[in-house]
Amino acid sequence: LCTPTSFSRKDTVSPSTMKVAAVLALLAGSAAAFAPSQTGKASTALNAFENEVGVQRPLGYWDPLNFLLDQDQERFDRLRYVELKHGRIAQLAVLGHVVTSAGYRLPGNIDSAGHAFKDVKVGLAGLSDIPTAGVVQIIAFIGCLECFVMKDVTGEGEFPGDFRNGHIDFGWDKQTDEWKAEKRAIELNNGRAAQMGILGLMMHEVMTGEPYVVNALLGYPSHFNGA
Repeated sequence: LCTPTSFSRKDTVSPSTMKVAAVLALLAGSAAAFAPSQTGKASTALNAFENEVGVQRPLGYWDPLNFLLDQDQERFDRLRYVELKHGRIAQLAVLGHVVTSAGYRLPGNIDSAGHAFKDVKVGLAGLSDIPTAGVVQIIAFIGCLECFVMKDVTGEGEFPGDFRNGHIDFGWDKQTDEWKAEKRAIELNNGRAAQMGILGLMMHEVMTGEPYVVNALLGYPSHFNGA
């Protein structure tokens, strides 16, 4: 049986140490009391969509604005279709921005007045160089693609954004489900990156006139639009 006199001085716990431990325990309890619950509506949405393509490390299922809270699969598929479409457009936009910034242009003139394609500026500045009729043609072409081409016309699409319509395959149907999921995830991630990329190019063009800020920081400015 141990008595108080059997403990040495160095084995005793000081009152200050006990106070610190009590405060830490109190703080831990307070944090646990106010921690968000992992059950309920949030977990319902998580369980419903956590296995979808695009749910991957490090974020996993990430819906900070709760767009899919209490939503069904149809709503998810609609948002996924919109995300894919914006990602595809953004990838084309980034590619076009890089190619035209490198000096590549279509041959000939853009209108009957003799304005050449090579004289059209790059980026947002180029909008003022395109004749009004040209802008109308671009909008009409995009509308035609949206209404008649870039859609699941036959109803045979396997997933949102599948526009093969029974004609374009390139061996897709011969691949495994794992291979298909990987390729779809790659497209989705590239589209997400491209959306951020084209937004950054536009914002830096407006703010500084030099969208390729990394080039400038490394000492190789792009001399964007002759600047």
